[in-house]
Amino acid sequence: MKIRSYVHYVLMAVLFALAACSNVMDHKTDTVNIGAIYNLTGALGSLGVPSSEGAALAVDALNERGGILGRDVNLVLVDGETNLDVIPKRMQHLIETTENMPVIIGVTGTDSALAAARVAAANKRVFITSGATSTLLPADVPTYLFLACYGDNVQAAVAADWAISDLNARTVAVLYKTDMTYTKLIRKYFEEVFKEKGGKVIFSQGYTADSLKDVIAQLPAADLVYFAAAPDEVVKGITAMRATGYAGPIASGDGFDIDEDWKKLPTEDNSFFTTHADVSAANTSAEMIAFRKAFAAKYPDQEPSAFSALAYDAVMLMAEATEKAGSLGADAIQKALSTLQDYKGLTGTISYQNGSRIPVKSVALFRVKNGEEAFVQEILPDSVPAP
Repeated sequence: MKIRSYVHYVLMAVLFALAACSNVMDHKTDTVNIGAIYNLTGALGSLGVPSSEGAALAVDALNERGGILGRDVNLVLVDGETNLDVIPKRMQHLIETTENMPVIIGVTGTDSALAAARVAAANKRVFITSGATSTLLPADVPTYLFLACYGDNVQAAVAADWAISDLNARTVAVLYKTDMTYTKLIRKYFEEVFKEKGGKVIFSQGYTADSLKDVIAQLPAADLVYFAAAPDEVVKGITAMRATGYAGPIASGDGFDIDEDWKKLPTEDNSFFTTHADVSAANTSAEMIAFRKAFAAKYPDQEPSAFSALAYDAVMLMAEATEKAGSLGADAIQKALSTLQDYKGLTGTISYQNGSRIPVKSVALFRVKNGEEAFVQEILPDSVPAP
């Protein structure tokens, strides 16, 4: 795999911005436009760029099979810049300048998704977040917000249960970023389940970007460190922990799914994380083989990530619901999506049950070996904490 450099992110952002402007100006009234907002730059760029690539690949696939309701499909993509002031403005501009766009997909990151989805809902557009995992999002944005991914309570429950049963961890030290909703929630759910399973939380400390190394220096001896971090802090944090002499396991959620950035830690072999799917060549399902083949043809110098697959699924969910509704009306699509059952996506079978807009899905567990992500197993938890 070749490393996605910062320069690549910037070039992608520029190209997508130009493409979005062109699409807004040139789209035809008989085209179905799917809006997309991803953080192509900034702290969440390592998740946003692969997501945007997966979304674009799904649109290609839809057009190859005849589009949606017999119409061509167009992706109108904008960059949220990982900036909570920029995201609402970009969303409003996207809505005001794009016709035939009942659904917008987008951003990974709870705070980013909330900023985007509120604008979508205010304009009566369906918003499907492909990678924001907060269980609180549907309550914050009633009716129009759906998750294509599981909630943080699900992945945290899997991590805590697995730490007890497979790592034989009985004590844990927890570090979590204090200014991100995602990191605070996943920490909360992990600690709750770990204690329920008989483990003991002996240290739980928040940190900021400026205080991370100081907090790491305070870590007590524990069987496990659970590091609820932003993606751009993973390498720095693990490097600092190993420098203290701690050689034990480090675990986290999908914020650790940083793909090729793990190459910056070529000797790391004792980190674990939960994420959304195994999209590696080791996954020999027919659907994943086809996805990887199409991805390689469109992006020959890159590897897909789980976030690429999630965005692909988000686009396909939109298409499935629209065909089911037989209409481009946002309300009709919302109703169809809310009752969608057993949709077989790349990241698992997706169903929205009992009025919930968070799907029931399994969790993929990975281990880092010599700077590479290695799939361990897929797990569906027996029980999860309440949102």
